[in-house]
Amino acid sequence: MRISKNLHLFLCRFGRKLCLLITIFVNSISGVLMAFAPSYTWMLIYRFIQGLVSKGGWLTGYILITEFVGLSYRRTVGIVYQVAFTVGLLILSAIAYMVPHWRWLQLTVTLPNFFFLLYYWCLPESPRWLIAQQKNDKAMKIINRIAKGNGKKSLNPEEEDGEKLSPSFLDLVRTPQIRKHTLILMYTWFTSSVLYQGLIMHMGIAGGNIYLDFFYSALVEFPAALILILTIDRIGRRYPWAAANLVAGTACFITAFIPDNLYWLKITAACLGRMGITMCYEMVCLVNAELYPTFLRNLGVLVCSSMCDIGGIITPFIVYRLAEIWHELPLVVFAVVGLIDGGLVLLLPETKGKTLPETIEDAENMHRYSTMQPKKNVCQTLTKSPSEQHFIVPPWKDLLVFFAATEMQKTKVTV
Repeated sequence: MRISKNLHLFLCRFGRKLCLLITIFVNSISGVLMAFAPSYTWMLIYRFIQGLVSKGGWLTGYILITEFVGLSYRRTVGIVYQVAFTVGLLILSAIAYMVPHWRWLQLTVTLPNFFFLLYYWCLPESPRWLIAQQKNDKAMKIINRIAKGNGKKSLNPEEEDGEKLSPSFLDLVRTPQIRKHTLILMYTWFTSSVLYQGLIMHMGIAGGNIYLDFFYSALVEFPAALILILTIDRIGRRYPWAAANLVAGTACFITAFIPDNLYWLKITAACLGRMGITMCYEMVCLVNAELYPTFLRNLGVLVCSSMCDIGGIITPFIVYRLAEIWHELPLVVFAVVGLIDGGLVLLLPETKGKTLPETIEDAENMHRYSTMQPKKNVCQTLTKSPSEQHFIVPPWKDLLVFFAATEMQKTKVTV
């Protein structure tokens, strides 16, 4: 885990795009090699390499698209990005049924990864990362190209003096609010991993059709995404997140006491728990990226999500060892862990309607305002009419200025 964090810390100094492409390449090569591994030892080595880079590549892609879109689209884009993961699970269950031999299955799901290397020619670097690295000229070329594609005017903002910042592990615990966010998010990632993988593993030892059970449990992730799309920009992030933990924990507890002869009801309750923890997974990805400033965002997400790896290591022992004592005991443990997390997420600040923080100061002050307050020296007040007197546009660094925000179509922007 430490090697993985150091690797991504090194790569993220050179940009989101390079980090993403390198992880895709290493993941693809190691996946093919594992399919042809001559022994169990070599299979473990190649699987270990895949584990180092696969989740990091997925998270880097998530951070990249989060930094590309403006405030109005961040929720939808983030959730749709994760819905693709659900589609992959459904396809995986069908492929696993048709290709039962593990070597051919491994090769079948790995080869398509090489097509993602074409992103080198079509995927731009994150303008936010470029700005944080004081590479404003490159950032403006990308921003103006995006603005042109969206039918917006190209902008030429003045250079702003600023210090080039490099992320440090100490930045995650140095200030009180970010330290609190880091600790809560680490536990949340751990909880999401334990419950998500634990429910799948427990389903595997339940004695039913593993392919159909896996398929049905994956299907419930679609309504989970729909519920989030309909609620988090109306209600906010925290309450749906806490409710999802409550649903997941309660469903696990109820499932533990349903008789085995009511197998359909047991699977239904387990799927309900799967839906709840899927919502938690999607929420932690979204909120984790929203709580850290730009220069620290990639490192913050990677460090917090490393607890997901620890959860994945511990989960098999929880499921298989505790099941020897009582078959349903793992579900009781999952329920307790999930309910605790439901209370902790309420301690995080609400990020609904807030721009992504750019500095440590922005991140520390997120809990003080219902909406993020832009700095007066880098934003403009638009006064097209007296009724618009208090309409504040975020600084030019916020890419919302350059994307298709409909509320800005009738407003003249002066930067």
